[in-house]
Amino acid sequence: MRELKDILYKVSLTSSYGNMSGEVKGICFDSRKVQAGFLFIAVRGTQSDGHAYIAKAIDLGASAIVCEQLPDSINEKITYVTVKNSAQALGIIASNYYGNPSEKVKLTGVTGTNGKTTVATLLYKLFTALGHPSGLLSTVENKVVKEVVPSTHTTPDPIQLNELLERMVKAGCTHVFMEVSSHAVDQERIAGLKFAGALFTNITHDHLDYHKTFENYIKAKKKYFDDLSSDAFALVNADDKRGMVMLQNTKASKYSFGLKKMTDFKGKIITNSIEGLELEIGGKNVWFRLIGDFNAYNLLAVYGAAVLLGEESDEVLTKLSSLEGAVGRFELVMPGSKVTAIVDYAHTPDALKNVLETIAQFRTGAEQVITVVGCGGNRDKTKRPLMASIACRLSDKVVLTSDNPRDEDAMEIIREMQAGVMPTEVRKTLVMADREEAIKTACMMAKEHDIILIAGKGHETYQEIKGIKYPFDDREVVERMLKLFEN
Repeated sequence: MRELKDILYKVSLTSSYGNMSGEVKGICFDSRKVQAGFLFIAVRGTQSDGHAYIAKAIDLGASAIVCEQLPDSINEKITYVTVKNSAQALGIIASNYYGNPSEKVKLTGVTGTNGKTTVATLLYKLFTALGHPSGLLSTVENKVVKEVVPSTHTTPDPIQLNELLERMVKAGCTHVFMEVSSHAVDQERIAGLKFAGALFTNITHDHLDYHKTFENYIKAKKKYFDDLSSDAFALVNADDKRGMVMLQNTKASKYSFGLKKMTDFKGKIITNSIEGLELEIGGKNVWFRLIGDFNAYNLLAVYGAAVLLGEESDEVLTKLSSLEGAVGRFELVMPGSKVTAIVDYAHTPDALKNVLETIAQFRTGAEQVITVVGCGGNRDKTKRPLMASIACRLSDKVVLTSDNPRDEDAMEIIREMQAGVMPTEVRKTLVMADREEAIKTACMMAKEHDIILIAGKGHETYQEIKGIKYPFDDREVVERMLKLFEN
């Protein structure tokens, strides 16, 4: 338990009523989870407004309320605190309640449209290999040293986030690497955290269902850098035209990486094959197990961050060269099979383009590329025709299918994707709403040496339909099909 006044340290209050020295037994912003002696923070969310549940929180035993606007009816036994931004206050309160764990580790955040998971995961693996007990907060999984904690969001809510960080501190972690989504920045989920450094990978078309405009999306990413402290570092991809924009107003030390421009951490691709990448980094030629130009950028980001975190460059390159990437990111299924099958999380136009262009570099000309792709429901609709257009332009055959349709009709999503298919490309396109049947069909169409790309879900082991998550793993399905057809 902590005193309320201590939990409110650094929170900008507009007014307070009641006992500020009272003890708080827990904190909560979901009224359903309130218990006796809890502090309830009323947050205006995207789905509901926590202010509507203040009375319910009090009925369940809340002893103190943080809100932006006082309720019409005041309970004299309750302490009320008003703030301008309760979402921001929640982040600071959560950090204080758990003893400001981000100040006790070197916390590095990774933001960008594509590459966040790979970069954060590689950093976690690298620092573990370098002998530093580390934590990971990612889309695929969270890790407390070696303990795996299931992940539900790219960036957890502030209470979950600080609770995990506290667990990492208690487990002896010295470094923590986390993905920072634009939603998390906009919703103040990272408020109250102290970052040792921040990385920017790239920014392309995504999340316009939430941000409404691309400009708002860029601003959300930039805000993360604007809020960094002067003792942090900011490392950005200079080859992305918005990379240097991220550095415009930051107080952090500024660094860049890239393949094309003169940067602090410059790389050059020597060899790029289905077996891996040979890069010139730091004056040395190093072989890496990751594949494709986009992974050259990811490796540069990881190398630069590690050096900025105080690691010796040669040791970094030695350890980094032996590491594999994140699950479901350009993952070869059953290497050595007659057919090359690749599963990738590519769910944005740019990510799909990068993967297919990488595949094109490895083609000898005789084999065909068969792409299975869908788009998620309740997400940015404007990218649907773009995804289909890119798949058709860079593939020999395309199977349009469902991804996670969520609350939408899968066939309606596919029809919106079909708007991007040119009349000349209709003949190479199949429509199959059942994702398992789509993968099976792609395998049946493939001849020896052909390449099958199954895009969109990557590491996910479920398919979400009408609020229910059904077990489904692209990797398991394609492996089963390939074994069936090879026997």
